[in-house]
Amino acid sequence: THSAWQLHEMGYKLFATRKTAAVLEKNRVPCEVVAYPTDTDPSEPKADDLIRQGEINLVINVPTHKSTKLQENYIMRRTAVDFGVPLLTNMQLVEMFADSLYKHKQEGLVGLDPKTLFEHYTQEQDKDAWTSPSEFH
Repeated sequence: THSAWQLHEMGYKLFATRKTAAVLEKNRVPCEVVAYPTDTDPSEPKADDLIRQGEINLVINVPTHKSTKLQENYIMRRTAVDFGVPLLTNMQLVEMFADSLYKHKQEGLVGLDPKTLFEHYTQEQDKDAWTSPSEFH
């Protein structure tokens, strides 16, 4: 829930299925409840439909050995992959991702000057290479 709180603090709108939403709300993390893909309750939007419509831009789906909604979780993960939506399925990675975003928002990138790969190669000289330019690879 700490990672969810960080994402909320940074202004991200969180969506969660019912059980996850209950845990988040218990810990005072606001979220919008969504239905599983196979749910028939029309009162809540289905998670996979929101992914398809571009309403959800990052899917965090961390199945455990206790997970009972295997088919539904698979459909959400598969939909994310099919529609090019980033997918995190490992809790340690989720924590590192949220911590990194939070730190970046608070402090900015320190000591980094991001460049495209093309910009990097236009500035590279032969002496920067690990091998000789005439060496066959």
